[in-house]
Amino acid sequence: MGRAEARQARQRGARRARKSRPSGIRRFFTFKKMLGTFLGLCLLAMGAFFVAYLLVPVPEANAEAKLQSNVYKYSDGKLLARTGEVNREIVGLDKIPQDVQYAFVAAENKTFFEDSGVDIKGTLRGLKNTLTGQGKQGGSTITQQYVKNYYLNQDQTVTRKLKELVISLKVDRKREKSEILAGYLNTSYFGRGAYGIQAAAQAYYGVDAEKLNVAQGAYLAALVQAPSSYDWAVASDETKETVTNRWNYVLNNMVEESWLDKSTRDGLKFPVPQAPKAPAGLSGQAGYIVEAAKQELARQGIDKADLDAGGWTITLNIDSKRQKELEGAVQKQLEDELDREDNKVDATVQAGATSVDPKTGKVVALYGGVDATKHWLSNATRRDYQPASTFKPVVFASALENESTTQDGDPIGLNTVYDGTSKRPVEGSDTPFNPQNDLDKSYGPVSVQTSLNRSINSAFAQMAVDVGLDKVKETALELGMPDINFPERPAISLGVMGASTWDMAGVYATLDNHGKKVTPTIVAKAEHKDREFEVQDPIGSQVISRETADTVTAGLTGVVKNGSGIAAKSSFYEAAGKTGTSEKNRSAWFAGYTPELTTVVALFGESPKDGGGQVSLTGTAQAGRANGGGFPARIWADYTLGALNGGSDAEFDLDVAEIASPEPTPTETETETEDPTPTPTETETETEDPTPTPTDTGTTDPTPTDEVPTPTTTITPPTGTFTPPVEPGDGDPDKDTDRRPPQP
Repeated sequence: MGRAEARQARQRGARRARKSRPSGIRRFFTFKKMLGTFLGLCLLAMGAFFVAYLLVPVPEANAEAKLQSNVYKYSDGKLLARTGEVNREIVGLDKIPQDVQYAFVAAENKTFFEDSGVDIKGTLRGLKNTLTGQGKQGGSTITQQYVKNYYLNQDQTVTRKLKELVISLKVDRKREKSEILAGYLNTSYFGRGAYGIQAAAQAYYGVDAEKLNVAQGAYLAALVQAPSSYDWAVASDETKETVTNRWNYVLNNMVEESWLDKSTRDGLKFPVPQAPKAPAGLSGQAGYIVEAAKQELARQGIDKADLDAGGWTITLNIDSKRQKELEGAVQKQLEDELDREDNKVDATVQAGATSVDPKTGKVVALYGGVDATKHWLSNATRRDYQPASTFKPVVFASALENESTTQDGDPIGLNTVYDGTSKRPVEGSDTPFNPQNDLDKSYGPVSVQTSLNRSINSAFAQMAVDVGLDKVKETALELGMPDINFPERPAISLGVMGASTWDMAGVYATLDNHGKKVTPTIVAKAEHKDREFEVQDPIGSQVISRETADTVTAGLTGVVKNGSGIAAKSSFYEAAGKTGTSEKNRSAWFAGYTPELTTVVALFGESPKDGGGQVSLTGTAQAGRANGGGFPARIWADYTLGALNGGSDAEFDLDVAEIASPEPTPTETETETEDPTPTPTETETETEDPTPTPTDTGTTDPTPTDEVPTPTTTITPPTGTFTPPVEPGDGDPDKDTDRRPPQP
């Protein structure tokens, strides 16, 4: 072939090639180009993902994911209250039954234990199911959902989704599957305001997560997909069918994965959840109890910021039954008798109480006021009122402990005789003091036992001086009284310092516990997932001798049997106690105990205006003077009988220095004065009273002591409408009708 022919052949080939080549836009979609482009994009995507993997770190947990509530429980484990912005209590995987764990894996991500944290097939399947409306399997793995909840947010953006994928891969490599599963269960939202499985278990079934069964766990696992619509309480009939189908789906998956025996599965019935309940808040007594617990934890070293951060489960010593009994006693014996709307005095009445187990120091019941959301200051722990004559047993205890003698050199005991003349000047004091007895009654020579029974001011003022005011204060502080407005002057004998029912419950519990120190403790244990906390032992050392404590107890049994505390008397328990009524009747107290229970009840007159200044209780329930032997003793008796389940055979086991000798009823005489109602004050200055109170707007009662019933009339039994103890000379304690337990 010549050159010409070869050239013509090449030209013909070129023309044929041009004719077979795609023209126009077709030339851009050849197989080779499309394959190359696809592979290039894949490489580019892989490169971009690799770069993202290198650049996107595992972030710190988002703030909301770490928020927890603090949970407060009664001693029996029942929920009292939750506090905090988010209803979440993080629990370890060991607190979640294994079959419940498997239920969530079966519902959301069957390959969880084998996958790498990101399931492409699952994502595609989730997209398909969403488009077709099947809705059985989500597109994200458990790891992805955990990452979204714990590290990121719920935004539906490409950027967030990319971060989710990258972080999920990293988390799966760095964390154990058990840790990821626990995080998922603790961060998922279940509806009803419940974040995490512990809150969900309480919200839907009223139990802790560790008490869930597999049927309940399967419902909660089904719920996660659509908590708002899958809540049985609000679901339509159609939705309930969907929920039931998904519940069955979860259980069937468990059988398929050999996580649940088929015979067990066949026997399961759908566990209908309980109706929604209002959150366990701080209304009623809960707020007072929680605040007392927080104060105690702070005293024992838990930082307030640490507590406020949440995550604590705090089990209290509060007995739910006894708490109910105390609230009921206040309602029945006081609130039902008051007219807070139309009676100005009744509107000022505040009640407080603290009840302690003297053997353990546990605060088993507490009453802080009408409602923590209406009266924020707890009447159980406030210290701005005087304990009045409930302090007199402390004076006597100090006398016994220090082996003190009278001015004549006689050892002080239950049978020691004092001059009970009203306004008798004390002897041996640099500070002149001549206290007036209740209603200005004079008794002449009386024993210490009678002085306790009748709360005779003149006798105890002299006793305090005989003992030494510094020694009385020392004994008081050792027994647990706070050093607040605590004078070292003869007025100390009238209880003019500040103290709370909590404080006085500790003092009387120590007497009840034979002189071994009792510090009231409301917290049984405080647990946090990240740390341990050990509650201090409420039982301390021997602060006064057993003989001293028991002799005081013996004296106080006389107060209940024959004295101002007779409203607390019952044949269904043995009791000791002391009444107290402060100057101008601003507070009224009854502090008493049985061998098994120590309780202090007090009423306070608090003005509803003027910053809550102290006012008189006189006229409460239109019943005259509200003394310690009245409403407080009645509340104490009602509560104690119920708290002891209708009574107790327990008796005081006393080792006494001496037994009080029987003596005739002392002769009472009224002292004639120009001013029949002088206020008992020391004569140093006008401000000698160490705890001045705001202007009193009620009726003045000048005597910080108690009316005492004495023999001649029958005492009304403590049932029905309350009648206060009569004035001296009008009562017969021997004819008292004992309290009876409730009839079945």
